[in-house]
Amino acid sequence: MSVVTTASSSVSPTPRQVWIRMRGLLLAVLVLVAAGITLAATHSGDRHGRLDPRSADRYGSRAVAELLKDRGVSVRVVTTLKGAMSAAGPDTTLLVTAPNLLTPYQQRTLRSATTDRAGRTVLLAAGPLSVGVLAPGVRAESSAPVTTRAPRCSLDAARQAGEVETGGLRYAADNLDALACYPAGGLPTVLLLRHPAGSDTVLLGSADILYNDRLDSQGNASLALQLLGSRSHLVWYLPSLDDASAASSGEHNAGGAGDEGAGGESSFMDLIPSGWLWGTLQLALAAALAAAWRARRLGPVIAERLPVAIRASESTEGRARLHRKTNARDRAADSLRHASRTRVAPLVGVSPQDAHSPAVLLPAVSARLSTTDSGLRELIFGSAPSDDTALVLLADQLDSLEREVRTS
Repeated sequence: MSVVTTASSSVSPTPRQVWIRMRGLLLAVLVLVAAGITLAATHSGDRHGRLDPRSADRYGSRAVAELLKDRGVSVRVVTTLKGAMSAAGPDTTLLVTAPNLLTPYQQRTLRSATTDRAGRTVLLAAGPLSVGVLAPGVRAESSAPVTTRAPRCSLDAARQAGEVETGGLRYAADNLDALACYPAGGLPTVLLLRHPAGSDTVLLGSADILYNDRLDSQGNASLALQLLGSRSHLVWYLPSLDDASAASSGEHNAGGAGDEGAGGESSFMDLIPSGWLWGTLQLALAAALAAAWRARRLGPVIAERLPVAIRASESTEGRARLHRKTNARDRAADSLRHASRTRVAPLVGVSPQDAHSPAVLLPAVSARLSTTDSGLRELIFGSAPSDDTALVLLADQLDSLEREVRTS
């Protein structure tokens, strides 16, 4: 007896076939690269980033920077802690656009550099990670929506500006010389702290009044110009992850567990800009779609009949050699017993579904041969042979059992 097996062609694809398969993917990659280059070229002029005084985008701050320059206030952009500290002075306003990105060491250093100088420090949306160090004694509470609010305080800048679009984080200052303005739920969203040395700190719960598209709403422009233009110089500090002081903060923090608790410690995810997270999500989605496209099935699998007939004995010998090579006596014994039970079951009146059930097969075989179940159980459902000799003996015993059942 012989069987015909199926197999797939193992011929390597030709270069033309490879090109036909890959040209769609290559074209898509080329289109994405061209689109990226085009966008970078067309938007590289005025696009810098959120709250950047050089950016004319919706969330940039070029408008307020130009208005300050028209009023005679010099605007200097710095991205490092060293630059911010060197520019701080009695006639300078230091604007920190992202206090929560500063490490505990950077926060302490910045605080010590600005405390004794009669200047102004403006903190935008300083949360629990930074407010405890940059503004000691102040607590950042839950945020409120940005909406039009009245000043309700005696601060001249707030009274002149009138209603302003404020919100975001709210602040609580106990036993401090402070002016609390634009309250939301009983807590101010704008807080001015006065220090003994003549300096002051302004906390804004939200940076909306500095955005280009919000500057002309309500009294936003008036409040922004008065808070940032009270001194003749303005240092616009945009914290950067490339700042060397952020990398060396671990050395200064060694052994300072108490300082870490005061300012909080940013996790790795907190330091990643939101734009990079969305970009990574989009790339992951694109990769999943590309994988699904490339893995699609072009119809059902077709089995091709080869013109080569293989003898059944050769297949059996090949499988036996594989079992012997791996010393798989347990699998070989299971195969022998399974085949023997399948052939014996119909001879003793047992259905194919119960052929491998000891409770059904053993009593039927014992009744036909008038033998005990103990020897049959070990023979038909026993354990694996310990060596090759025992495996050969098992095969002989199964053959004898089949012959005896057939002739009984």
